[in-house]
Amino acid sequence: MDEVVRLSDVNKDIVDISAMTEEERKQVQTIADGIKIDDSNAIISYGVGAQREISDFADTILQEVRSKDTGFVGEIMTDLVVTIKDLDVDSLGSGGGFFSKIPLVGNFLDAFKRFVARYDKMSVQLEKIVEELDKARMNLLRDITLLDNLYERNLGFLKNLDLYIAAGQIKLREMREKMVPELKAKADASGDPADAQRLQDFMQFLNRFEKKLHDLKLSRMVSIQTAPQVRLVQSGNQVLVEKIQSSILNTIPLWKNQIVLAITLFRQKKAVELQKEVSETTNELLRKNMEMLKSSTLDIARESERGIVDIETLKKVNNDLISTIEETLKIQKEGRAKRELAEKELVKL
Repeated sequence: MDEVVRLSDVNKDIVDISAMTEEERKQVQTIADGIKIDDSNAIISYGVGAQREISDFADTILQEVRSKDTGFVGEIMTDLVVTIKDLDVDSLGSGGGFFSKIPLVGNFLDAFKRFVARYDKMSVQLEKIVEELDKARMNLLRDITLLDNLYERNLGFLKNLDLYIAAGQIKLREMREKMVPELKAKADASGDPADAQRLQDFMQFLNRFEKKLHDLKLSRMVSIQTAPQVRLVQSGNQVLVEKIQSSILNTIPLWKNQIVLAITLFRQKKAVELQKEVSETTNELLRKNMEMLKSSTLDIARESERGIVDIETLKKVNNDLISTIEETLKIQKEGRAKRELAEKELVKL
């Protein structure tokens, strides 16, 4: 009956024993019954094991946070972005060098080859980045599992602390409500200095035990605060894993697909330009050939309609011939006259 009273009287304490299972209540009562009020070292060692576990666990969490180089993952993601941006698709439209001076061939070969060479180089860097991201993802997944285990361990530490705190609450209430009045009544009744000293020693023990119980409650609060801290670290790891998986499974393949599309569209554009140039050249050639054909056909037609000798030519030749004959006759006549005159002069002589 006394045990039932002690268990029910602590419901308003920091640890609610009524919410515990029957097995846990038995463990609490066993711990409470094991507290020796006549052993000065009992307070020193009370709950030390549970407190040490909490301390070691806090160190483990702290080390986990310190060793978590999330900046490394951030650097890899930054390198990924820089690598993708460095391959400028617009560079496909620019050309340079000797071949760029050659129409049609130059712009296509120079820009395309330089772009593909840069893409090949960056593909190697990209694969290395993907490998690093995958390693980081696997490490983070292992850490998530580790943090799950740490979270469960912390719950175990907290439950163990609750057992010691609940047992301390029971023992503390028993000492205040039962043992202190008994010792005080005995000291007052006997007037014996030894009984008074026993009362004083017990009050000192009670005070120290209250402080010890307070320390256990502080450790309990540390354990309670550790739970969300573990989940926050775990949540951060999960977000990073999701980001990395998104980059590996979505961003990088999408980027590669877009590069393939860019190259294909560039080839289409150049093919269209080439076909356009061929068509324009063909049309120009047809136009020039047609002009030449027209001119030649007309010339041939004109020549075919002409006689061997033009009338005008015959007239001119005839006129020139008559004029020549007349001039010849005139010259002959004048020569004859001169010869006659010369013969007369010869006769005179």
